[in-house]
Amino acid sequence: MASPVEHETDGSQLPPPRSVYTDLGFGSVVAQQVRGRFLTHEGEPTSRKYGLGAQRVERFYLRALNAPLAVFLAWGLGALLLLNGVFALAYLALGNGALHGADVVGIDDPFLRAFSYSVGIFTTTGSGPLYAVGPTAHWLTVFESFIGPFVLVVAAGLLIARLTRPRMRIQFSDSAVVAPYDGGRGLMFRMVNARPGEVNDVQVRMSVALFEEEDGRRTRNFYPLALERSSVDLFTLHWTVVHPIDAESPLRGATPDTLRAAEAEVLVLVNAHEETFSTRVTARASYTWEEIRWDAKFASIFATAPDGVLAIDVERLGRLERLPEGSTSSKGAPE
Repeated sequence: MASPVEHETDGSQLPPPRSVYTDLGFGSVVAQQVRGRFLTHEGEPTSRKYGLGAQRVERFYLRALNAPLAVFLAWGLGALLLLNGVFALAYLALGNGALHGADVVGIDDPFLRAFSYSVGIFTTTGSGPLYAVGPTAHWLTVFESFIGPFVLVVAAGLLIARLTRPRMRIQFSDSAVVAPYDGGRGLMFRMVNARPGEVNDVQVRMSVALFEEEDGRRTRNFYPLALERSSVDLFTLHWTVVHPIDAESPLRGATPDTLRAAEAEVLVLVNAHEETFSTRVTARASYTWEEIRWDAKFASIFATAPDGVLAIDVERLGRLERLPEGSTSSKGAPE
């Protein structure tokens, strides 16, 4: 791997070529000060930015776009009910004479009556025979008639933004593996498009961040990882992305202990063309040394379809098969 490795030929140390190292945009100075991973396994940055304020509106907008549809609808409906409940309590606080027409509606419960009136004003659908009496009740009705459409427009805008936002959902295997590959071994992970829409021209880049000893100092360096193939034209099933560990690899000679000592983190960037909106979309993932499995290989993901077409079982995406101890946790022949 990238940290100094003793070689059987002459005992010399062979660090990776310095010309291929990059900091991925984190900055070489900053990268030395950071502890822990740069991305979560799902690809979310772990970094923070201060001095920009709370940015609550922007963060709310992003959460609304990224939340699962069921969660989004549940929170939206809950917020609308809560707002109407608050207005209903406000009408109740004005006394029984604030709303008239209850005898025609046939609702005996005062809160439900006020809530029904509030929903009619809030949604601009009308309150039926119920009407406000008194200046305070009228002004409260006017205020709600402004707030209601504004809130509904915001909710509808968020829903439209969700529906029209180009997205792809790449599902990555829970762990990466160092498995047998081409007479040696390779670092690999699997991924699949979890959405019904098709993506094509998929491109993958992998890099590894390693702590190394340089001139008596512990330094974090970044290295791109060459892939067996870095792009595919069609991505209708799954893709096992492989980095061959050979003599040119930053991971040559790697073992579980050396990756742990180097606090290794593998960073993955996926770029693809999404057909529905005809635009480029991206996805990210990260595997730390703790999420890399040794002496194992991915189990078959293919399934039998009734009509004989190609099929996979996505539930098997991260399934592993154990190999004899030492199969991949020791140095391979190409290294």
